Amino acid sequence: MIINYKHSIQLLLLLLTTAVSAQYIQVDDTYTAQQLTDALLANSCSQVSNVVVNGNTIGPGSYGYFSSASSNFPFADGIFLSTGFAATAPGPNRNNRSDGAESWLGDRDLQRALAITNTFNATTLEFDFVPTTTSISFDYMLASEEYLQQPDDISYCEFSDGFAFLLKPLGSPLPYQNLAVIPDTNIPVKVTTVRGPGLCPTANEQYFGGYNGVITPTTFNGQTVVLTARADVTPGVTYHIKLVIADQGDTLYDSAIFLGGGSFNFAIDLGPDRLLSADNPVCDGENVPLTAMAGADSYKWYKDNVLQPGGRGTFNATGSGEYKAEATFGACVYTGTVKLEYAPALNQAPVTFTQCDEDNNGLTAYYLPQITDELFPDPLVTVTGYYTTTTDAATGINPIPATVPFNNTVRDQVVYAALQNQYGCTATVPVTLSINASNTVVLQPLQSCETQGIGTGLAEFNLLAASADVLQGFPAGTTVSYFANYANALSLESPLADRYINTITGGETIYARFNSGQGCDGIKPLQLIVHSLTGNFDDEEVILCQNTVQTLDAGSGYDGYSWNTTPPTLSRFLTVREPERYTATVSNDFGCEAYKTFNVTLSGPAITAKFDINDFAENLNSVTITVLQGISTYQYSLDGDTYQDSPVFNAVEAGRHIVYIRDINGCGPDYQKTIFVLDYPRVFSPNGDNVNDTWFIPYMYSRPDITVTVFNRYGRLITGFTGTSSGWDGTFKGQPLPASDYWFTLQLENGNTIKGHFSLIR
Repeated sequence: MIINYKHSIQLLLLLLTTAVSAQYIQVDDTYTAQQLTDALLANSCSQVSNVVVNGNTIGPGSYGYFSSASSNFPFADGIFLSTGFAATAPGPNRNNRSDGAESWLGDRDLQRALAITNTFNATTLEFDFVPTTTSISFDYMLASEEYLQQPDDISYCEFSDGFAFLLKPLGSPLPYQNLAVIPDTNIPVKVTTVRGPGLCPTANEQYFGGYNGVITPTTFNGQTVVLTARADVTPGVTYHIKLVIADQGDTLYDSAIFLGGGSFNFAIDLGPDRLLSADNPVCDGENVPLTAMAGADSYKWYKDNVLQPGGRGTFNATGSGEYKAEATFGACVYTGTVKLEYAPALNQAPVTFTQCDEDNNGLTAYYLPQITDELFPDPLVTVTGYYTTTTDAATGINPIPATVPFNNTVRDQVVYAALQNQYGCTATVPVTLSINASNTVVLQPLQSCETQGIGTGLAEFNLLAASADVLQGFPAGTTVSYFANYANALSLESPLADRYINTITGGETIYARFNSGQGCDGIKPLQLIVHSLTGNFDDEEVILCQNTVQTLDAGSGYDGYSWNTTPPTLSRFLTVREPERYTATVSNDFGCEAYKTFNVTLSGPAITAKFDINDFAENLNSVTITVLQGISTYQYSLDGDTYQDSPVFNAVEAGRHIVYIRDINGCGPDYQKTIFVLDYPRVFSPNGDNVNDTWFIPYMYSRPDITVTVFNRYGRLITGFTGTSSGWDGTFKGQPLPASDYWFTLQLENGNTIKGHFSLIR
């Protein structure tokens, strides 16, 4: 057997090509304007005239009729307008199509409707029509090569190819109404307003139909979902329609609008759907009158596709379902549908509210707005007002004022609440205003130690925790809330917080309101008592002198004392011998506590000190004192009368001084030390009058280790002596020296040298 492989491969390729081709739309670009309109309107029975189509005038046409056998394409047939050549619209999706030249212009009406500029390659279909119904609609889908999933240049995301369905009464000077908008908005349908995820920003993604691969019914990169354009029209009025699509920004990357064949519908408007999901259902028991087009030859009404009796232009809908009207005008049949859903019945049984009546005369004040949540707890039901009669409640007139309490005139008086649910459905419910006389339960005071600071007389009361005790004597299930005064308790106005701080020092009276079921079961005064401790509880600083004791006093008038010693000292006084932080806890007979802390610090006199004396400086002599041994802070004096905090004394006169060092806390004895500040005399007169006859340094004997050497003006050594000497008498080898200036060198114990001069006067 001989097999012809070449013939088999050719046959297989033919079968595959035929199968794939069946996925693509088929296009006829030879349709005239009238044929396009007929395909769009099908059997709509509309009066259409002045049909005009415009598109590419040089080369292939840019509009045509399409049909599709593909399950991936939403329309079986219809017409389309393109910014490229109609013949290149079928799939597969090849390289990006960019048919048309810049000489193929755009459209100004489209630019105004879409708020864009710089359009090219516009294709339009225009016609006049006279509607016979009150509404029109048609289905469409925008496809475009501008839907680039991964554009090479992000600027491509800004190009806004778009489509407009323009409508206005013929000859009207008013601007067109654009019906091709995003549902429930006035946003026009463009490539930039409907886009899926990618490098370009997404927009109204729920209306994007997806990006295309290679095997796809059209040659475009992506498309929207099928959208429906709708408009209300006036029967008998002539309208002009203009369908237009164009490229924006340049002639690249073509787009097309596909309109479903026969989708241009003239429908009967039966009103909006009344749905629970849309929050506009029909109220229970309400009938909905439906009206079809007037003047028809015959009418049919259906409920859930079941023909209903009666063949008139109106129909009374009485239950949930989908209602359909058919109106026949000769050979034309117009239809309209509406879905009705009924809200659950607003069934509210009569209610009774019990208010407290302090004097038990059957009359009291009812604060109706404040008790609404208690009477009608359903969050989906609103009370629109209270009325004294059912008629007023039904009509909404003469409501009981909400800003003032309602005072009943008879026991068990009935008023009426007007209710409305989330759908606007209403009902009237009788409310019996009953009374409850005060019972005999007496509330025990709530007592607390002050918690907001010692001596404030203020405390935080946990009213929530106290409620269990407060409710003693009331039936199970009773709840309690608290108020600042009786009027607030009666009106349920401004309840107190669960944790309440009294506002009056020492305590106050608040009011507890008891609720059992619906209403007030009693309003009782509740006394709040705050137990306080008085005294000075600030920390104290106490000085303990060395080798002494100190007695601490926690204060008088308390019922209990406890010091933080081991073991605790349980008395008012505490004698201490060591520096420490001592705390006394004092308490009263209610058990309230306060704390007094004593910081005991050890102090004592200076034991040893050193003195840095800067002398021989005339008016610049100074003394600096340093305490070498001592545990306190000290003050200093050179005369025992005037003390200073600084240990430095300046401008000290030469001579003998007693240094005093005292503890600032008074712990003695004071430290004392005699010091000598030396300086040399600037002149002396050895004339035998026993006054200033010898040159020496006063108090030099206090420093026996210093040495003095005296020279004449020529540097000749005259004499020398030590601190133990009586000085120089003005002679040299027993002979008096002449009056003159003489120089000296003073060698100190620490090795420092002082040089100066003095005058000998005869």
